[in-house]
Amino acid sequence: MPTKNTKQSLAFLEKLSGKLTLGSLLLAIREGEEMSQIEFAKSLGISKQYLCDLERGRRFASPRAAADYAKKLGYSPRQFVRLCLQDLVNRNGLDLIIGVRDAA
Repeated sequence: MPTKNTKQSLAFLEKLSGKLTLGSLLLAIREGEEMSQIEFAKSLGISKQYLCDLERGRRFASPRAAADYAKKLGYSPRQFVRLCLQDLVNRNGLDLIIGVRDAA
C-alpha cells in the first residue's frame, strides 16, 4: 500500500511530467540513455512499433512483460509492475492508486 510520502512523490512527479505511466517511464529511460526506439526495442525484445505504442499509451504491457522489461534494463520489477497495473486501473476509469510489495 502506498504511504503518504509515496503518494506525495508520485503527485510531484506527475505534476512535473504529466501522468506517470509505464510507457512514459520507458520513454524517459530511453531518452536518458540517448537510444533510438529501434535500439531500445531490441534491448527489450519487442518491436519498434510496439514500443512506440507503449510510449504513447496506445497499448499496455502485461505485468509479466513489465517485470521482464525491468530486469532487462537493470531495474527493480516492483515499480514497473506497479505502473503497469496502475495503467490498467486508470484505463478502466477506477479512482484507485495501486501499491505493490514483494511477497513474503
